[in-house]
Amino acid sequence: MKIATWNVNSLTVRLPQVLDWLQANPVDALALQELKLTDDKFPLLALQEAGYHAVTHGQKTYNGVAILSRTPARDVVRNIPDLEDPQARIIAATLDTPTGPLRLINGYFVNGQEPGSEKFAYKMRWLEALREWVRQELAANERLVLVGDFNVAPEDRDSFDPEGLRETIHHTTEERQHFRDLLELGMTDAFRMFEQPEKSFSWWDYRMLGFQKNRGLRIDHILVSDALKPSVSACTIDRAPRKNPQPSDHTPVVVTLD
Repeated sequence: MKIATWNVNSLTVRLPQVLDWLQANPVDALALQELKLTDDKFPLLALQEAGYHAVTHGQKTYNGVAILSRTPARDVVRNIPDLEDPQARIIAATLDTPTGPLRLINGYFVNGQEPGSEKFAYKMRWLEALREWVRQELAANERLVLVGDFNVAPEDRDSFDPEGLRETIHHTTEERQHFRDLLELGMTDAFRMFEQPEKSFSWWDYRMLGFQKNRGLRIDHILVSDALKPSVSACTIDRAPRKNPQPSDHTPVVVTLD
């Protein structure tokens, strides 16, 4: 089984690229972030024709998340329960697989703008609420995968300039601690289960030839629960879509569960 995550930075703009990627990479589930459209504008028919069901949580202009899956999703949750949040950042669903139900949580984590700002404080509140909710979800679903654009580079090796960017957004001690807190719930960073090329990133700035110079960050992640960890056989970053004309600034991350 293959599960992928991809911040598409506007599904309206990137739909042809998503369809092309799915044709070349027929994953079992694809989690999308930054749809930037409302649910009524979601291209459900085009994705159904490609062989995918979809559950969505959209928002006009900003944010928005969706889960595409080969089989219908059930028990859908939108946004973090008990957290008042007008922004569409979370969708969770259960997928029925040959080896049993799998709980998939897809998140577009708060960016935070800069340390000390109100947006950073919102990010801290959001991450605290997420951790407590994921704890509950793990108690109810031992086979759980948490994916998305985390907007956190967990370690120095996840940044093109760890010293120059130290304690800036995505690199702060507080953000990295929240990432470790998620792991301590009983989750594993699937990408780091394997030897990976140095300077492996999932996001590159559009400006200053960010992609061409590989000035990137690894901020898109796939965390697997302890129960699923033995079945993880691969986790890779697919750089190819970042080479497309008018690409997203992110590229897909894919995990294989055997």
